[in-house]
Order: sequence, then structure tokens, then C-alpha cells
Amino acid sequence: MSAGARIVRRAAALGCACALALLGARPAAASVSVTDDAGERVTLAAPAERIVALAPHAVELVYAAGGGAKLVGAVSYSDYPSAAKALPRVGTNTTLDLERIVALKPDLVIVWRHGNSQRQLDRLRALGIPLYRSEPHKLDDVATDLIALGTLMGTGDAAQAAAAQYRGQIAALRARYAQQPPVSVFYEVWADPLMTLSGAQIISDVIALCGGRNVFANLAPLVPTVSTEAVVAADPEAIVTSSSGATKTDAPLPSLAAWRAWPGMTAVARGNLFAIDGDLITRPGPRLAQGANALCRDLDLARTRRPSAGTAPDRSR
Repeated sequence: MSAGARIVRRAAALGCACALALLGARPAAASVSVTDDAGERVTLAAPAERIVALAPHAVELVYAAGGGAKLVGAVSYSDYPSAAKALPRVGTNTTLDLERIVALKPDLVIVWRHGNSQRQLDRLRALGIPLYRSEPHKLDDVATDLIALGTLMGTGDAAQAAAAQYRGQIAALRARYAQQPPVSVFYEVWADPLMTLSGAQIISDVIALCGGRNVFANLAPLVPTVSTEAVVAADPEAIVTSSSGATKTDAPLPSLAAWRAWPGMTAVARGNLFAIDGDLITRPGPRLAQGANALCRDLDLARTRRPSAGTAPDRSR
């Protein structure tokens, strides 16, 4: 072999060695850290690649934030988008299959702060599995969750875009409805026992967005029980509940028809008994903007039914 050839081979070998050294020196994926809805810091050594979501709204948040391909497990009724129907099930939001969750080897579990069993969540935490607690209380918290999850999943661009789109939809509704004449609202969660929502629950924020006023906003806890007499005394201008969607159970859902037994109530006398698609109004994900739009239209219709109202109802829905 000539001297020139030996020099070329040696240079090539040196180049390969340098390249391998550079590859070996390449830093690992950077850690990511966010604050969840419980105010706790969640830190991952690298963006999550295997995620289990323990509430339907959490599944919707993950997909919207660009991380659908990273989901490896979900709970019952996680049906949106359609791809979520094929995810392995790990129980219901209230009764989790902990063994199955662990077997899926998640590097992040998204939990529903007040919907999942705290005892079971404590067991997951004891196993060292990072938990992100999601429970938006205000409309903008949905966008905050999208961005935080995008950070944890390494899908920041998609999450930022989804958050911007959602915020734009909410801003448009606020501009159109928030300053309209107020409508007093009773939101019925369940009929027996009769349950409603306090002002700390996100649907109360939706009511305010639409220019409404939750007549039981000052009550506690988050989902307080009230009497029929208290509702009649509050005499709301509109009564609202959610209609069955993916959350349909064997038990009967709250019935608006029962309120017709009190024809003297303003809501009953004017026909302001409204049902909103439960999947849109009760899941604090991006589709909440659609549920808010439906509620705003219903409350606007209630305004046209006032004795002094002279405008025609807006039935374009």
C-alpha cells in the first residue's frame, strides 16, 4: 500500500472515530417540567412516550395537544376522537385496574383530580409513576392544560396551536354574550338527589361567559345537593342540564320534564328548560367551546322570551 493510500485510510478511520465520539457525547433528551392543576410540579427526565389517561376529557386533551400516538391506555367512555375507542381500557374513572396500568409501563399518567380514587392514585404515586392532575376550574385552564401536556409530551407546537384556537373560540363567545342582560340559571347535575354546581366548577364559568348567573354559585362543595324548595325559591329564568352522550348509564339521567310540576317558576312558564350535549358541556377539553356556544344560544333564546323582548328567537343552531 502506498504512503498516500495509508494516509487516506488513516484519515477516514480518524473521521469515523470522531463521529462516533460525537454521537456518544450527544446529550440525552432534556428534562421537562410543568405545574399541574393541583399546583404540584411534574418533572420528567424526557418527554413522555407512554401515557395513560384516567378520564375521557384527559384523553381529548392529549389528542388535541398532539400526543395521541403516545396513549397506551384509557378509561371507559373515552370515545373522542374516534381513535380513542381502540385504546386498551384500564377500568373506569372511579375504579381503576392498577395492575393493568402498571403493566402498560407508562412514563406519565394523567389523572382527574376529583374524579379518580385518591387511594388508588396514592398507590400509583408510591410506585414512582409521574402523575399530572387535570381539573380545569376556569375556561382558560383548558388551554393551560393543553400547553402543559404539550410540554410533557414534547409536542409543544401542536399544543400551542390547539390552545390558541380554543382561546379564540372562547374570546369570540365572550365578546358576543358576556355583556348581554344577565339570565339567572339553575344547572341540574342530577335529579335524585337533586344536585347542582358551585361557582368553582368550570360550567359555572361557562354560564358567566354566556351572560348567565349561577343561582347557587355561593354554595359548597363543588357539586352541592339542594332541595326542590330552594330551586323554586331561587326562581331561575332558565334551568339547564346535560343530555346523555358517551356518559350514559343504566340509571336515568336528570329529567327537565319534572319541573313542569311548578308552572309558576319563571323558567317553566317561559319554556326555558334546556339540555346540552353532555360530552360537550361536562368534559373540560377543547370541545367545551362547542358546549359553551350551545349554552350561550339557549340563554340568548331565554332573553327573547322576556315579556318586554321584541326580537325574534335565534334558532340557527
